[in-house]
Amino acid sequence: MTEPVSLDLPSVELAQLHPIDVEALVRPGDPTHRPRILVLYGSIRERSYSRLLSEEAGRLLCWFGCEVRTFDPRGLPLPDGAEPDHPKVKELRDLADWSEGMVWVSPERHGAMTGIMKAQIDWIPLALGARRPTQGKTLAVMEVSGGSQSFNAVNQMRILGRWMRMVTIPNQSSVAKAFLEFDEAGRMNPSSYYQRVVDVCEELVKFTYLVRGRSAYLTDRYSERAESAEKLSERVNQRSI
Repeated sequence: MTEPVSLDLPSVELAQLHPIDVEALVRPGDPTHRPRILVLYGSIRERSYSRLLSEEAGRLLCWFGCEVRTFDPRGLPLPDGAEPDHPKVKELRDLADWSEGMVWVSPERHGAMTGIMKAQIDWIPLALGARRPTQGKTLAVMEVSGGSQSFNAVNQMRILGRWMRMVTIPNQSSVAKAFLEFDEAGRMNPSSYYQRVVDVCEELVKFTYLVRGRSAYLTDRYSERAESAEKLSERVNQRSI
């Protein structure tokens, strides 16, 4: 669970990197603290390009004023392979509760997201009692691949984001031939791919400011209100024993 230690952005034209105009996105009474963003990546290789891309995203998000935490998937058991109080599972779920938005970064393997990526998402439940750890929170999706550009992994993660009732932003990033896009120090080279990563991070921050103060209202649903009213009626009108 880390925040990037360096905000050095050598691949960015800083004159064109504009701070977020918060006043254009919030209304009186909205939260004013730094947006809380959780970053997940889908590989545990020593030189993991999804991790390197997640670190670039983390630096950019910090520059845009976010508080960023990254989950290290090493040691996370397979879904249902441990109890929910397992330390890594608890860490992941606590971070999901803490966050107001997420970034999911997966390699594409065999035409799909990795099992490591899917396992993290599967450990985050749709509901924990009355709490919904992901509902109404923002999401950005990115992928890296070893060959030509593909969108299989980001498309799958979009489906999962929708299933988790998240607000998945329109923009996304797919970095082809990722082994050519990072230098020896693990920093992403200037390219159109890098520009898209900046776009995604900027858009995620804007959507997070826009959504988080209205999340409770946006996710207030008739079906859930009707169900709650029905349960209340059953409880109030039950016969005395």
